[in-house]
Amino acid sequence: MYILEKIKNLAKENLEKTVRLRRHLHENPELSFCEFETAKYIAAELRGIGIEPQEGVAGTGLVALISGKNPEKRTIALRADIDALPIVELNEISYKSKNEGVMHACGHDVHTASLLGAARILNSLKDEFEGTIKLIFQPAEEKAPGGASVMITEGVLQNPGVDAIIGQHVAPNIPVGKIGFREGMYMASTDEIYMKIIGKGGHGAAPHQAIDPIVVASHIIIALQQIISRNRNPAFPSVLTLGKFIAEGATNIIPNEVYIEGTYRCMDEGWRAEGLEKMQKMAEGMAEAMGAKCEFWIVKGYPFLQNDPDLTKEMRAIATDYVGAENIVNLDLWMGGEDFAYYSQKVAACFYRLGTRNEELGIISGVHTSTFNIDEKALEIGPGLMAYMAIKNLEK
Repeated sequence: MYILEKIKNLAKENLEKTVRLRRHLHENPELSFCEFETAKYIAAELRGIGIEPQEGVAGTGLVALISGKNPEKRTIALRADIDALPIVELNEISYKSKNEGVMHACGHDVHTASLLGAARILNSLKDEFEGTIKLIFQPAEEKAPGGASVMITEGVLQNPGVDAIIGQHVAPNIPVGKIGFREGMYMASTDEIYMKIIGKGGHGAAPHQAIDPIVVASHIIIALQQIISRNRNPAFPSVLTLGKFIAEGATNIIPNEVYIEGTYRCMDEGWRAEGLEKMQKMAEGMAEAMGAKCEFWIVKGYPFLQNDPDLTKEMRAIATDYVGAENIVNLDLWMGGEDFAYYSQKVAACFYRLGTRNEELGIISGVHTSTFNIDEKALEIGPGLMAYMAIKNLEK
């Protein structure tokens, strides 16, 4: 209990500093792979507490090590994403975004400030634990191919090799003070689908002289949904949403082509590949059978996120010690995507949620909205909990 109380006291003492860090980041957001000033700021803060970072990983990412006694015993990584979104902020707050059209609307400012806060705590306690803690400040979570994939390619999970990795994300649907966990599959893979249905335009009064791409596209859309409902194993959630359909015709004009965009999400890598193959064959075959042509292409996104069951049970127990059993909540499956999934495909991973909601203060907006904000009481819990998780895991 000694180390628990010490970490809690340090997190409380550092709260004002952590809030200042978060507000600076919130005021100065930068888009994916363009986080140049953010990276400089993080590096300066790390050096200010005696930690020398490796800069320029995946372009704008940073990696740093905190070595305790016997540093080769075990290595655990803590990850924070650092990029913002192309959103105009509508919050009227003193730390409103200064970069027009760019906003920390997904809480990455919170994640980064929390990891910096955890680094401050852990560095002050490095004589009291064995092993190594790797700090990962990752760019471009919001943009494919995802900064995580690039950092892994550049060796972020090596030298020293990582035994486990922990990621924290804000949860505007969970009250401040509470922490959410889910073992096993948690978040979906995220692929993008694009189709161009090419027919033959003509007069609306003479459809027999045309090949109507709207009719062809309509059949394809229904058929693709039936692949999801009739071919996948219902034990594994899967979603196909076609959110853009452009047909530049008119009341009496059949257009030459139709353009379609959508997203395909699932929680099984085998079905992910199989489903994409089936959809492409179906779309191309149906178009051909109806006298048209379908150009079908895929932009591969993030894999599905798998929380290691044993590690997540361990982190849940550690968080229970930190915030109390009454403040631990179970997370539902979520079909959203997150590039932390790349790490979860390589090493034991735990991705959990930090409650940030406060209805009394009107802090209720979801992520990726122009009014997203947090109850900053979460900034006392976030850094301390990450630090405690890391130290307790290193005791293994």
